[in-house]
Amino acid sequence: MDLAAFRWLLTGPGQRLLTRATELYLEHDGDPVRTADALRRVDDDPGHTSAALTQVDLRSKAVAKFGADAVRMYFTPDGLEQATRPMVAAHRAARMALVRPGGGVTVLDAGCGIGGDLVAMARAGLTVAAVDREELRVEVARANLDALELGGAVQVAAVEGLDVRGFDVVFADPARRTERGRVFDVHGWSPPWSWVVELLERRSCVKVAPGIPHVLLPDRVEAEWVSDQGEVKEASLWSAELAAVRRRATVIRGGGLATLTDEDDPGHADVRPVGRCLYEPDGAVIRAGLVTAVAAGVGGGLVDEHIAYVTADDAFSTPFARSYEVLEELPYQEKSLRAALRERGIGTLEIKKRGVDVVPEQLRRRLALSGDNAATLVLTRVAGKGTALLVRPF
Repeated sequence: MDLAAFRWLLTGPGQRLLTRATELYLEHDGDPVRTADALRRVDDDPGHTSAALTQVDLRSKAVAKFGADAVRMYFTPDGLEQATRPMVAAHRAARMALVRPGGGVTVLDAGCGIGGDLVAMARAGLTVAAVDREELRVEVARANLDALELGGAVQVAAVEGLDVRGFDVVFADPARRTERGRVFDVHGWSPPWSWVVELLERRSCVKVAPGIPHVLLPDRVEAEWVSDQGEVKEASLWSAELAAVRRRATVIRGGGLATLTDEDDPGHADVRPVGRCLYEPDGAVIRAGLVTAVAAGVGGGLVDEHIAYVTADDAFSTPFARSYEVLEELPYQEKSLRAALRERGIGTLEIKKRGVDVVPEQLRRRLALSGDNAATLVLTRVAGKGTALLVRPF
C-alpha cells in the first residue's frame, strides 16, 4: 500500500471516497470488479481508488478477527494477518494493568505494527506510546487509535537502542517474517533474540512464536502459551517482575478464559489402559508441557508416555481438553479397519491422529466409505502400539 495514498485516504475527500467504496461494495455483493468499475466513475485517480478499495476489502476480511471494530479500522495485508486477536491482546493488557492496580500504568509498544495490541492496551486504561520502524505501519496504527477514539502516541523509530526507562512496562513483538517468508531461527528475528533476552531483564513482555523451544527460555521468565477458540496463537514471555509461574497455558473459548500452570502439574502421570474416556489436551497445554496436569485434573493417565492423549474412567468437563467417550477399539490395519467401518454403516468419518504416520485425508479417500452414519476415529499409539479408537464427543 502506498503511504501517500493512505494519508490522502484520511483526508475529508478520502473519507468520502472510502464511504462510497463501502456502499458500492455492498451494492455489488462484494464483487471487486464491479465495485472497482463503479468507483472509478466517482474518482478516476488510480491511487485514490486503489487505497479505498484495499481498505474495503481488508475490512471485510478483518471482521472475522476484529468483529464490529473492523469497519472503522485500517489495515495492511501483512498487518491484518500478523495482528493479535482482540481477546488475546485484551488478556495480555489486563495482566499489564496489574502492575499498578490503581491505574496509571505506562506502556511502550516497541514494534506496534498496525496497532492491534496498542488498541487493547489503550482500552484497558493503560497510558500507551508506540514505535515502529516502518512509516506506513505507524500511520495505520495512529489512524486506528483515532478511529476508535483512543489515546496514545505513535512515532517512527527503531527499537534497538531506544531509551525505555521511562515506562512501567515494555511490550515487544519481534518481526518473524522477511520477504522470503517466516523466520524460525530466533537469531534471525528483528530485533534478534539477544535483544529480547536483554529486554527481559527489565519489566517487560515479549510476544514470541508458540513453537519456541523451552531450552531457550531465560531463567525466572514466565512463558505463557495462549490458544483462542482451539487454535494456539502465540506465546508471551513475562519478565521476572511480572512472572507468577514458570509455565502457563491460557485457553480462551466462548468469551471466557481459563489458565493452567506448572503449579497444577504433578510432573508425572502413569501410562494406563484406555478407559471409558479419552481427553485431547488443548494445544496451549501441550506446548506448555502441562499434559500431566490435565491427567491429574481428570484422575487419569496417559495412553503412552510420548503421546498427548489422556484417558480416564470418569467423564469431566474441562476447558483444557476436548473429551470423548470411547465406544470401542477397531482393527488398526487398514483393510480390517475399512471392513469394520463399513459394517457399522459409517460414511462420514472425522479422523484424528497423534503419534502415528497417517495422513487423514489420504486414508479417508482410501477407505472409500459409504453409509448414513457419522463417526470420529482416533489413530494413535497406546503403550507403544498403533491403535484405532471409535469415539464420540461428550
